[in-house]
Amino acid sequence: MSEQTRKWLYLILLSLIWGSSFILIKKALVGLSPVQVGGLRIVFAGSFLMLIGFKSLRSITVAEWKWITAAGFLSSFFPPFLFALAQTEIDSGITAIFNSLVPLNTALIGTLLFGAIITKKQILGIFVGLLGTVALIAAGMEFSPNQNYWYAIFILLSAMGYAFNINIIKKHLSHLSPLAVTTGSFAMVIVPAFIILIYSGFFTEVWSNEAMHIPMAYIFILGIVGTAIANLFFNKLIRIASPVFAASVTYVLPLVAVLWGVWDGEKLNAYQLIGALIILLGVWMVNKKRKAPKTV
Repeated sequence: MSEQTRKWLYLILLSLIWGSSFILIKKALVGLSPVQVGGLRIVFAGSFLMLIGFKSLRSITVAEWKWITAAGFLSSFFPPFLFALAQTEIDSGITAIFNSLVPLNTALIGTLLFGAIITKKQILGIFVGLLGTVALIAAGMEFSPNQNYWYAIFILLSAMGYAFNINIIKKHLSHLSPLAVTTGSFAMVIVPAFIILIYSGFFTEVWSNEAMHIPMAYIFILGIVGTAIANLFFNKLIRIASPVFAASVTYVLPLVAVLWGVWDGEKLNAYQLIGALIILLGVWMVNKKRKAPKTV
């Protein structure tokens, strides 16, 4: 399988997996608090990764652990809590749409702080995708005016963390295996997450509160598939693709998330569909390979 084919395969798989994560968070919040959802997600994912990837940690040098720690907290620790908190006030589909700011943040941070180089076509594609995102947000606000869109700040903070994470891995950790990077990141955050879970009262409530049991199953799926396995795929994508290409998965996953939201009773309208098509155009522009010059 060619590298280009693998890049698009990872992009599609991640869009399906992460696009489904928002509905799982929504269902889990029925019986769990946002802190419990975030903490459990990290603990489940971290435990699974330590089981399959513990030996890979030997490949990480002492100097590299600072980058692993930074990547872990920015992308694997804070976002699970922030997403759960945001979805207490915002629909799952709209939350995924706000997350589409990751590619723009990745390009800006990469250019300003990491010396990354992006083409004019990529910049145009980013803003076309962003235009589609704005259209989706505007349509969502029109048809769901009762949502508290101030909670989108938590999603924007997460998007910033993801952008830093992508650039850190691409510049400082791309020589390590995706399993080592992913396992190392969660190894640094699993203990703080477990401590937070203890103080949330989870372990004193879970045995007596049956309303928490089914939501735990949703988080188990989210932790193993939507977090641990998805992050492995994502770190593989970062290794073989540009930061902008890797980040563009967040332009596609809202389409999956919105469809799940419609299935669960959330509203979808023609303007959102138009916005989705604009997003896809932006992804195509960002990732379209430059034609090689013709030879005589």
